[in-house]
Amino acid sequence: MLVRPGREPIDLRRDDFILIRTITPFALTTDPLLEPEDSEVLARNRPKGEGNKLGFGSDNPVTVRGGRFVFDSANEDLLTGLIPPLLHISAAEGVSWRVRSLLNLNEAEFSNPGPGSNFLIVRLMEMILVEILRGQTLHSAPQPGSLLAGLADPLTAKAITAMHSDVSHRWTVSSLARHCGVSRSTLANRFPSVMGMGPIEYLQRWRMALAKDQLKDGIHGVGEVALAIGFQSSSAFTTAFTRIVGCPPSRFMMEKSTL
Repeated sequence: MLVRPGREPIDLRRDDFILIRTITPFALTTDPLLEPEDSEVLARNRPKGEGNKLGFGSDNPVTVRGGRFVFDSANEDLLTGLIPPLLHISAAEGVSWRVRSLLNLNEAEFSNPGPGSNFLIVRLMEMILVEILRGQTLHSAPQPGSLLAGLADPLTAKAITAMHSDVSHRWTVSSLARHCGVSRSTLANRFPSVMGMGPIEYLQRWRMALAKDQLKDGIHGVGEVALAIGFQSSSAFTTAFTRIVGCPPSRFMMEKSTL
């Protein structure tokens, strides 16, 4: 079973999949009173390619295979709206076989590398995450105020898709409402009830996420980034970026380039 402080234990079965954010402490055990061993120490000491074997019995050995997703920290805050603290995919769920198939392909590529293996492994990991998030959207209620919740609601999903598709457009609540085929008041009330913020605030945050991604690459200047995401001047972009991110874009770009 999987045990977390202050939560009910989760019974695990063969081929179950667990995705846990690093902010969530947990232990895998058959007895909550046992003192757990540190997983990082176990991982360092195990032979390459083997999973962690739990317990000392030989009749029903349990092997746990694990890995991790590592994300760029520039837009780490977006993940809080996509990935819940814990996601349990039972082997009986329809999405499970797809996730297991991708995991098996990833393990085979890692164990027997060939030309292009690094590229394939990265793409497979991305596909695994997409399958997990897609299964979360289809088979459970997304966390209120999250991006998944917005994409699960037909009206807010249409507004979000429009903003993502043309981020530089001069969107207003009225023009978004017309695009979605509803009244301005309907969108103005529905969007914050699902997303926890208004559509224009969401648009600004999404623009800043795109801006951070472009600035850290160091390929485009501040003015180019400003125009690409819908600002008419560098000064307006700098003001908005500083307010939302906490520092001017030039400083953000310089700090990221030194990492």
